[in-house]
Amino acid sequence: MNKVILKAEDLDGYLTGEDREYIARMDRVYREVMSSFSILAASRLDKEKQREEENLIRLFNEMGSAMQEICKKESGLQVYSFLTPQESHPEASRLIAKLRDVRTGNEEFVYYIQRAYEMLFKLAYGGTTGSNKNYLIVKTPVTMPVQNYAVHKITNIDDKIENTVMCVMLRGALLPSMIFSKEIQEYSSHGYVTPFALFKIRRDDTRHENDMEYIMDLDRSYFKLEQLEGKDLIFADPMNATGGSLVTVVKYLLSEGVKPRSIQFFNVIAALKGALRAVRAMENCRVYTLWMDPVLNESAYIMPGLGDAGDRINGRDPETPRNIIQLTADYGSNIARLYRAQLRQIENTVLNTG
Repeated sequence: MNKVILKAEDLDGYLTGEDREYIARMDRVYREVMSSFSILAASRLDKEKQREEENLIRLFNEMGSAMQEICKKESGLQVYSFLTPQESHPEASRLIAKLRDVRTGNEEFVYYIQRAYEMLFKLAYGGTTGSNKNYLIVKTPVTMPVQNYAVHKITNIDDKIENTVMCVMLRGALLPSMIFSKEIQEYSSHGYVTPFALFKIRRDDTRHENDMEYIMDLDRSYFKLEQLEGKDLIFADPMNATGGSLVTVVKYLLSEGVKPRSIQFFNVIAALKGALRAVRAMENCRVYTLWMDPVLNESAYIMPGLGDAGDRINGRDPETPRNIIQLTADYGSNIARLYRAQLRQIENTVLNTG
């Protein structure tokens, strides 16, 4: 196998002393949180449950304040609830709560993922202002007494979105990447459809967080280095736990002489440690996340997290993992119709017909 391997100790080398102090602080508080979880789960007395719920609220507020403090010092970390007006926060909270809920099934989970990436797109590009405007002229279904059209004025953000390439690292990131590409297409004055670069990367889940390895299989990846040069590389992975997959891909591209204009990582939920690693490891990198979770467990899964986002989007593979073409086929006709331009780009990339 032609592969690239990154080790966890390489990632930790990018963290500053202050980063480590914040991460250790989160770990200490979360140990108290887990003790509270145990009491809450075992308690049968209403007063005891109420007391622990109040304790949980206090602890989560403490962690939230600490994470907001470090994000203020690092412009590369863009957290929705830290940057948007107060009235926008309940929408994000309710959405994340639905995604976390074990009762949320596949179709509903995908719906909320779509909403999440619409919000993330607006976080990154919605604040763009200026006098440079474009006009959209749209034919409507009304034809009496003549064919009707509508004119809509929009902010021109073409220079920010029409140099982008969608980089897909994991199977769970495929549909979110399509969703984000569709947002770019809709906000582009020219209907720009992003090229796709597909990277086959996995982490060795037999290992723990402190000795994890990230393995990229170049023989089963689909991309052209020359198409990535000078581009704004966008990664849309619903979960950023350790940052290892992102750093593995980007460090490989840099070693091959590719110099991207920027790197943008869009996550529904990011762990503090993974977000810090990403912005520390790479220049001109920004992490946009709808929600930040405080810690990782020993197996490098986010806590409190939302489980395996890939399985919850794609469903579990009964035996052998599906390839990219099989996976896109299994999304069904509704997804195929909605994201037909993105699927065409992905097929061209995989089959090398573009």
